[in-house]
Amino acid sequence: MKKTLLILSLLPFFLSAQNFQNVMISNMASPNEPSICINPKHPNQICAGANLNSIYLSNDYGYTWTRTLMSSSFGVWGDPCIVADTTGAFYFFHLSNSSSPNGWIDRLVCQRLDSTAAQWTSGIGFGLNGSKDQDKEWVAVNPNNNELYCTWTQFDTYGSTSTMDSSIILFSKSADRGNSWSAPLRISKKAGDCIDGDNTTEGAVPAIGPNNEVYVAWANQSKIYFNKSVDNGQTWLSNDVILSTQVNGWDYNISGINRCNGLPITSCDRSSGSYNGNIYVNWTDNRNGNYDVFVSKSSDAGSTWSSPIKVNTDNGSAQQFFSWMTIDQSTGYVYFIYYDRRNFAVNSDSTDVYMSVSTDGCNSFTDYKINSSSFKPTAGSFIGDYTNISAEQGFVRPIWTRMQNGSTSIYTAIIDSSMLINTSSIKPTTIETECASAFYDESPFIAYKLRRNAKVSIRLYDFLGKQVAIIKENEMTPYGKYVIHLNKEELNLNAGAYVCTIKTDDKIQTVKIIFQ
Repeated sequence: MKKTLLILSLLPFFLSAQNFQNVMISNMASPNEPSICINPKHPNQICAGANLNSIYLSNDYGYTWTRTLMSSSFGVWGDPCIVADTTGAFYFFHLSNSSSPNGWIDRLVCQRLDSTAAQWTSGIGFGLNGSKDQDKEWVAVNPNNNELYCTWTQFDTYGSTSTMDSSIILFSKSADRGNSWSAPLRISKKAGDCIDGDNTTEGAVPAIGPNNEVYVAWANQSKIYFNKSVDNGQTWLSNDVILSTQVNGWDYNISGINRCNGLPITSCDRSSGSYNGNIYVNWTDNRNGNYDVFVSKSSDAGSTWSSPIKVNTDNGSAQQFFSWMTIDQSTGYVYFIYYDRRNFAVNSDSTDVYMSVSTDGCNSFTDYKINSSSFKPTAGSFIGDYTNISAEQGFVRPIWTRMQNGSTSIYTAIIDSSMLINTSSIKPTTIETECASAFYDESPFIAYKLRRNAKVSIRLYDFLGKQVAIIKENEMTPYGKYVIHLNKEELNLNAGAYVCTIKTDDKIQTVKIIFQ
């Protein structure tokens, strides 16, 4: 077996919420409307996409990126959606724009990149239905069987004002890595119009439950609708469930933004934590007189839903908009990203990017400002219809569009769950040790050196500072070098990132530990 040794750099145990490193992924070709995905098998590999046809790859956890201009046999026309399956393959979904008659958004396109391959596939088209238009797709991967589940909006004629034309939500799945797709199935019972506004049926983002359930919510006519399948998408509820009202609908205006929306995002907790099976639906509306981020949750497979819960914790009249939500399935922690104007005057268009985190099933939230500097969008310019965020094994990578002097760029922030630790009870002082962590045959260990005899305590914490394991407790240890191998099964821990503290007397040094 090949031996690999990866030394992990030390992390500061105290980190201000304002100190997240921002990385510009690209400013070429006016990118906007980005999507991002951390590879669940190889979390150092991250793939991102942006309008209209840019793909970005990173092999170093998001610190550096390479850009590829995508093409396909059906063309590429935006709405990028990036997902990855458990084998380590990335998938890029987008709209079509072929040279054939009526080839603009006449179907959806799936392209695959294996982690060992050098090129993307040329693209498989699906959803073609005569002259009807296919739009706003999103995809979820079932980790139990790697099936791909896609939901989207079908327009009889995009933009039509005719009452004879309508919009509906469709579903299709692939059981062979995107090479073929099932016949589209209508899952929304109530149709919308084709104007691409509040009365249009849009925003279907699927989520997978612990037992192969498929959950999805969408917006239409100032309401959030929900449907589900318990047989891998074969059959669905006979009637849509009205999950919540959406005050003033999903299509709204924000000063300085060309167009804005509060379309819903659906996620489900598949972790082994206390909230396994919880379904969450996130959206924005202005029921409080300004636009805020909301979430509603169900703990009974979507039969009943909580009243909308406000996510952003500010109490002012600032606007929060373009939210997205994800769950780190190694912990069950729920992450939200959104644009936020709480730090500026009401009439200012200056904008920050915030992340809210819940570790208790969306009962409470902690807000973090994650952009290093604010930006002010130029009125009438387009920054896209969504942001995005991905979280795997303690690694969190949001993605957003930034505008400066009328030009757009896309950014991510380097966020590892250990950075969010609440460590107010621990002193960040220097210790007479030298420590590091590493992987050897994918098994983590810590190595440290004592320069004098000392009582040693070694503990593991999750990202909010909760102690999850004690390796040593106040144990008298002679000076010398030590190596301790760690086993997540023996410690009863999930895969993911943790912080290990090595303490002697009143002094502490810390190191990041990653269990794969």
